Amino acid sequence: MSAKTETKGKRSMWIVFALLSAVFAALTSILAKVGVEGVNSNLATAVRTVVVLVMAWGIVFATGTVGGIGQIGARSWIFLILSGVATGLSWLCYYRALQIGEASRVAPIDKFSVVITLVLAFVILHETVTWQAIVGCLLITAGTILLIL
Repeated sequence: MSAKTETKGKRSMWIVFALLSAVFAALTSILAKVGVEGVNSNLATAVRTVVVLVMAWGIVFATGTVGGIGQIGARSWIFLILSGVATGLSWLCYYRALQIGEASRVAPIDKFSVVITLVLAFVILHETVTWQAIVGCLLITAGTILLIL
């Protein structure tokens, strides 16, 4: 395999990982809805968090990348910590919503984060606004509204 072909293959791997992420996110919704039944939603989130923590550190140790922790700069630490706080708050709210709502209605609202992410990417990260992104956001918004009515 040529270096050019190998590089192109690596660049397109993001699609595979994004699709796997979507599959696992869908499973998360269904498994969490069943698991949170009769359990305090905050406690359920804490259990899930421990599992994620063990898995993530297990992968870091298994891949031998733990040594890179010393190279993380102050700015990255701040934003990774803030991202962790946002993740925790998202999970707490998500599990509570699943506990009291229907998964088929909670999940689409949760996935509305795609639209919010795109807007924030345009405003904060100054990513390019395309007509496809605008139309996609409008369609996702319309779909979310239809799914929750």
